[in-house]
Parts: sequence; C-alpha cells; structure tokens
Amino acid sequence: MQSLTAAIVDLEEYRKIMKKDLIKRTIFAALALAIFIPLLMVGGLWLQIVMGILAMLGVHELLQMKGLNTMTPEGLLTLLATFVLTIPLENYLTFLPVDGNVVAYSVVIFVMLGATVFSKNYTIEDAAFPIAMSFYVGFGFNALVDARIAGLDKALLALCIVWATDSGAYLVGMNFGKKKLAPRVSPNKTIEGALGGVVAAMITTAIFMMVDSTVALPYGIYKMTVFAIFFSLAGQLGDLIESAMKRHFGVKDSGKFIPGHGGVLDRFDSMLAIFPIMHLFGLF
Repeated sequence: MQSLTAAIVDLEEYRKIMKKDLIKRTIFAALALAIFIPLLMVGGLWLQIVMGILAMLGVHELLQMKGLNTMTPEGLLTLLATFVLTIPLENYLTFLPVDGNVVAYSVVIFVMLGATVFSKNYTIEDAAFPIAMSFYVGFGFNALVDARIAGLDKALLALCIVWATDSGAYLVGMNFGKKKLAPRVSPNKTIEGALGGVVAAMITTAIFMMVDSTVALPYGIYKMTVFAIFFSLAGQLGDLIESAMKRHFGVKDSGKFIPGHGGVLDRFDSMLAIFPIMHLFGLF
C-alpha cells in the first residue's frame, strides 16, 4: 500500500514538473517565433549569416562537450568550415562553381588535414571529430537555408513538421506514454509519444497542403502525408542522436546559449535531420 502511494506521489510530481517544462517551452516558442519568423520572412543574406553563426555555435558546443578548445587554429578552422558549408557562397562569389560552399568547405577541411602532417600533437584522429561535427551541423543548417531560397512556404512547411512532431510527441508522451523508446539515451521518451509525434506531423502536413497545394510539387497531399511519417521519424532520430551525444559526454544540455533552455543544438537537433531528408526527397 505504501509503495502504491509513493508511486502515485511520484507520478503527480512528475506531471507537475512536466507541466512547468511545458510552460517554459511555450514561452520560449513564443519568443523564438517572434524573432525567427520575421527573420525567415526577410530571408536573404541576413538570414544566412544568422544561420551560419548558429551553426558555428552548435559546433562550438560539440567541441566543448569533448573538451576541445575552439580558440585554437584547428578550432577556428572547424568553425570556418561550418560557416562556409552553411552559406551559399556561390551566390555572392560568382567565380565559384554551383556547389561553391561545398568546394570551399573541402578546401578548409584539406587545410585541417594538412595540419596533421606538420604537427606532432595534432593527428588524423584529433581532426576526425571536428570534421564530422562541422559536416553534421553545417549541412543541416545549409538545408534550412536552401529551403528558404526555394520559397518561404517550403521552409515553413518543414518548420511546421518539426514543431508538430515535437509538440505531439511531448503531449502524447506526457499523458499516455508507458513504453520507453530509448531508455539508455533518453529515459523520458516513449513509443506512444513517438507515434503521437508522427500523427501530429501527418495532420499538420495535410492541413498545410490544403492551404497551399503547390508547396510540395510534384507531390500531392496524399504522398506528402505519407512522407511526413519519414520526416517526423527523422526529426525524432535527430533528437535522440543529440541526446546520445550528451549522454556520452556526460552533460545535461549542449550549452548555455539560451538561458533555461540549453544550447543551440538543444533547439535545432530535429531540424538538422528533417531539412536534409526533405531535401533528399526533392522538396527544395
């Protein structure tokens, strides 16, 4: 009887904590939308520069997790590589080929690898993690930039899928979650929550397609609603990947860039997965 009472008390405490977290999420979302959406609407160079800066901050957080200093030649080169991969440099440096950002990124990576030849303390293994993280983060933010270049509606569709997945998974998991999804990596996530996120993404995509039927040409509403399953699952996997990184390095948040909400990667982890997958499907 006592154990049952204790379990009920623990459940009530958990729900109180989750409700407080939901309020914090809602407040942050409102503030983020007030800043991010106008910037997204303006688009162009300003948005791209901001995305490049956020990408560098994300990589900085990952290097910090591993205990690497970004204020070194190797660290600064990693940040530079991330920035040039994020920005469509070919739009501004006309002598570059169509994939100018990828070419520029490759040159910076070549320099980083070349540094291992002349340094006794900087090896290929030391370079591998920064290079991998610069690609992971830079490519994700570049896909967001590409979506906005292709059209505001395409970027908004992707963001709506991200937010619907996150909200659906959170609300369903909080109220109905029982079976753990990945307890070793993220103990609070449940299978029921994941399914709730998928359903929310499908519904949101269908509604968006009803309002703007040309946003995903040549795909229609039925195909896009099915595709939303893959986009939602990709976003949730991106979330779990970041959780696995934090678990591996023994940190609670990726950083402290956003007071009370962690770092850049804590807010953009799902987007880093969803935007590239949508790009793969030829949506932008």
